[in-house]
Formats: sequence, C-alpha cells, structure tokens
Amino acid sequence: MTLLDIDDLTPEELHAVLDNATRLKTADDAGTPLERQTLAMVFEKPSTRTRISFETGMTQLGGHAIFLGPDDIHLGHGEPLRDTARAISRYADFIMARVFDHADVVELAEFASIPVINGLTDDAHPCQTLADLLTIQEQFGTLDVDLAWVGDGNNVCQSLVLGAAMTDLDLTVATPEGYEIDDGVRKRAAGLGDAPVETNDPHEAIDGADIIYTDVWVSMGEEDEREQKLREFDGFQLTTDFVGDLPVMHCLPAHRGEEITDDVLESDNAIVWDQAENRLHAQKGLLDFFAE
Repeated sequence: MTLLDIDDLTPEELHAVLDNATRLKTADDAGTPLERQTLAMVFEKPSTRTRISFETGMTQLGGHAIFLGPDDIHLGHGEPLRDTARAISRYADFIMARVFDHADVVELAEFASIPVINGLTDDAHPCQTLADLLTIQEQFGTLDVDLAWVGDGNNVCQSLVLGAAMTDLDLTVATPEGYEIDDGVRKRAAGLGDAPVETNDPHEAIDGADIIYTDVWVSMGEEDEREQKLREFDGFQLTTDFVGDLPVMHCLPAHRGEEITDDVLESDNAIVWDQAENRLHAQKGLLDFFAE
C-alpha cells in the first residue's frame, strides 16, 4: 500500500485509520505493534511537526525511525530515485518522504517494495488531512460539519478537499481569483462524493460555517512571490472580527500577521495545538494500519 494522497485510501480505509488513531491515542497500553520495524524518513524540505511526529510515533509503537536529510542520501542526485527506492526497501519497512516535486514520491512508490507515505509535496499533504479529520471528529463528535477554508488553494487545501469528499464534511473553499484548487483535484473530489463549494469571497465562505481553516499564503520555495501574494490576499486574513466565536484551524507553521493575526492564534478559538498533536496520533493510526 501507499499513501501519496488521501484518496489512495478507500473511504472505509480512511475511517479505519481514524478509528485506529483514536484507539491508539486513548489506549492505556497500545502495545508495540511495530516492534523491530523501521521507518526511513526522507526529507528534502525541513520540518518540525512531520519529523517529530513520525519519529515519536514509531518509538511509541515499538519501532525505529531513521532521518535521511538532503545531505545524507543521493535523492535523485548521483543516484536515480528508483535505485534509492529499491535500496531502502531492502533495509526498512516503510518510507516517508517529504519532498518538493510530487513526481518524486510517485517514482519512489513505483519502485519501492514497501509502503511509501507522502509526508508533504507541493501538490498534496495527506498526513495533514488525517490529522485535520481526527481533530474535527474530536471537536464535534462527527465529521458532519461545515468547514470554511479561507486562503490559498494549496497542497493542504487540495488533500482536504479530497478528504471532505470521502466523508460527511461539508467544505467551502474561499481563495483569491487565480489561487483556486486544481481542476484535477476538483474532478477527483466530484468522483468521490461532492466537490467543494468554491468562492472568491471569504465572508461568503464563513456564512453558516462551524469552523474556519487557513494556511500560509507564501509556502516554502515561494518567497519571491511574497509581496505579490500579500497584495492579492488582502481581505483574507483571519482577524478577531472576521472569526467571531468560530473555532480556528491552521496546519502550522503560521506567518503571524499575514494569514492570521497573533491574537487569533493565541485565543481560545484556536485549536491548532490539538491539531498539531493529532499529526502524531493520525500517523500512528496509519502506520499501524499499513503494518496489519
């Protein structure tokens, strides 16, 4: 099995992973189901939450994780990706890759003989979606809620669109013109269930919403677009007046003062720390599911 995007799981498998995550999070003794198993963690991009959550998760489940940064292995430089995938498959039980180009995780998965998990690419972030769905389910007791995404139709948003289509989550996506989700993602979502409601008006998106979600406007590697994006995203910032009493999600790290104000992020409305913690539990649920 692989998880290159959230719809690599069936809806039934997705719910099974979430149930697994809840069980492992609340169990007094979850045992060591991944004893003597190894996760090779391939990082082309730096990370806080992804590295710590996966490494801690493997330890808690009785396994071991190896960090492989860009200076540690020949990730497409000096050795073809297919060779790296084949070699790691002889040593480890899982590969988690956090890279820029989505085609790289596709190639890793094609030539690896062990499960490959997308820890983030420029196109998708399925592990974040697992944590997001787990957080919403914990907050509301159900996924049958109205979620408003306000910001960029980026990789986090696109995986969430697919996750919403596979569950009862009703999603409205508000982006500036030109920053909408990809047509291919929209079509995949429609094939799974319902494509999201889309608008260029953030106020329209939060009308009737139960919860609001945002992410950075300037992603890693887009620093040269910063000034342009700050202009084009004017009016999309989450402020106390805009948010009101609605719960707020953010996948972090946040650019305080850009997509979200400091007072919103520090308020009781923000459930971002529960969301960040749930990266650990959701990924444990996924690893345990793959190991079964």
